[in-house]
Amino acid sequence: MLASMTSTPDEALTRARELLEGATRVVVLAGAGLSTDSGIPDFRGPKGLWTKDPGAEMLSSYEAWVTDPEVRKRGWQVRLTSPLWTAQPNDGHRALVSLEHSGRLDLLVTQNIDGLHQMAGQSPERIVEIHGNNRQSVCLSCGERLDMQLTLARVAAGDEDPTCLRCGGLLKSATISFGQSLVQHDLERADLAARSCDLLLAVGSTLSVFPVAGLVPTAAHAGASVIIINGEATQMDGLAEVVINRDLTTTLLALLGGVSKDSPSSA
Repeated sequence: MLASMTSTPDEALTRARELLEGATRVVVLAGAGLSTDSGIPDFRGPKGLWTKDPGAEMLSSYEAWVTDPEVRKRGWQVRLTSPLWTAQPNDGHRALVSLEHSGRLDLLVTQNIDGLHQMAGQSPERIVEIHGNNRQSVCLSCGERLDMQLTLARVAAGDEDPTCLRCGGLLKSATISFGQSLVQHDLERADLAARSCDLLLAVGSTLSVFPVAGLVPTAAHAGASVIIINGEATQMDGLAEVVINRDLTTTLLALLGGVSKDSPSSA
């Protein structure tokens, strides 16, 4: 059944709950919209960081980071004042934890780099941070990783473009920038989960960034049901059985709050 056949939001929510109740292997694909209620703006939405300031997207270019000291200096200042450091998980994050507790969650593939899934109580072994994590810095030469706060303390003390204290190499956040290769193991793990799940739940993502957006057609073509919950339409909506364009946190609470604690396979 296609999403267009679900006529009202309430009917869509009811159908989504039915699909979840019948699922045994759920893959969640989480995007930036999930964290907006935690005070972290998304990127491409109507009020997104890059929508309001297109030049800010340059800070996520790997080539620009490694070749332009001014980009690095601006990038460190942005991280120093990021809302990430005061953000807390919201009810949407906690609702996804309840999905894990129900025994249905196989894997959560997140495009977010804020670490809020772990803070909410999601098991790290169930998470693939496909774009890395902003709570660490990494040396591009020797690979040493440090708590980001240690690097930002140097920035706050006046070091505008800190380098690795071990080898002198360039530092950046432990995130995957545009032009930088994703981690092959993470890609393979996410792809395998999408091919073997019986339901894929995409939440808070525009589903426009590949290869991660390709998990939706991968799952659909393998026979899984697809539910998309987002504030606006996505280019993948035609592959979904249920599409809900409502407030994300409220919808996840309504959808997952009543999901039983035992999956059909464990009942």
